[in-house]
Amino acid sequence: MSRVPEWARRHPLVADALLAVLVAAVALPTTLGGAHAAGVLVPGAGVAGAGWVLFAAVHVPIAWRRRAPVLAFWAVIGLLAISVLAGVTGVFLITTPLVALYAVARRCPVRHLWPAATAIVIALGLAWWQDAPAGSLIGICALVAATALLGTTLKLRRAADEERARHAQEELEQRGRVAAAEERSRIAREVHDIVAHNLAVMVALADGAAASVTTGPDAAADMMEKAAATGRGALTEMRRLVGLLREGAPTRSPTPGLADLDELVEQVRAAGLRVTVAHEGEPVARAPGADLTIFRIVQEALTNTLKHAGPGARVNVVVRHTEGGVEVEVVDDGLPFGAVAMPAATGGHGLAGLTERALAYGGQVDAGPHRNGGWRVRAHLPHSADVSR
Repeated sequence: MSRVPEWARRHPLVADALLAVLVAAVALPTTLGGAHAAGVLVPGAGVAGAGWVLFAAVHVPIAWRRRAPVLAFWAVIGLLAISVLAGVTGVFLITTPLVALYAVARRCPVRHLWPAATAIVIALGLAWWQDAPAGSLIGICALVAATALLGTTLKLRRAADEERARHAQEELEQRGRVAAAEERSRIAREVHDIVAHNLAVMVALADGAAASVTTGPDAAADMMEKAAATGRGALTEMRRLVGLLREGAPTRSPTPGLADLDELVEQVRAAGLRVTVAHEGEPVARAPGADLTIFRIVQEALTNTLKHAGPGARVNVVVRHTEGGVEVEVVDDGLPFGAVAMPAATGGHGLAGLTERALAYGGQVDAGPHRNGGWRVRAHLPHSADVSR
């Protein structure tokens, strides 16, 4: 039975034709009984002879009650008027206009309902003028009002349901747009981190190779090989991120985290930085996004040191695991003699973007001069934020 409404929506003409047959079948027994069985709305002698043609014709417009409810209603009213003038009476004089009126109330604006209801009331007035029983007229008027009210109520309820569905769809689409914007922003930060870090390493390696090509050709060749390897690694990561932009494309490589910190340190060491790493405390499981954030903070800090302090600078990286979370501190020893200081975050993404990453996990990032004359970057991410995500 639950499939019947769906079938009727897919085949409206067939469903309404069956309804017309059903309405005719309901009216048939009392119509055969003549005017008395019909409630004596209009004096007459029931249906006989050519009256059967009118009886069938009155029900035909019901088959179009969904496609053209107003036209179907007035066609029913016109055929009923002809039937009454021809002396053909029966209960179909009541059932067919009520079915047609319901279709108008259910599917048309109110401006079409009032003329239809008025036409039925006028017909009842004429019947009363022909000495029809007042009790029957009152009952039929109540049926007309109930039919109009039922159709209008269902129409308003359907409109409300459609409005709620539309709002729900709009909210779902809005959430999708927000999620897409956040994903694009995340990928933009990833692209910045990859490009900025790897280009800084490649530039430092190329400068070192150029400086040593005459005095140490083997060392220069080694530096150029490392620069090429760094470039290939950057291209691999870029392809992974571009793949994420394609719908349904799987991630081709795992997301970097603290487990990849040693590889990152070896990379910047090859570029000339003297990096030491210390781990304090017992590591705990973290969300992949939080682990990636910590890795990118260290990567950005080392990249800034390489760009602004240059090869040869000393950097201390400390990763502390505490009960409240994980803390990362990156401190360099300052600029080479005679160099000009530059801020670690120079706009764009950089540390400003990493600050946004940390805030998403309830953490914070601080950057500024250190008492030893160098630059210090410190970040803290609580464990509770990892678990909640």
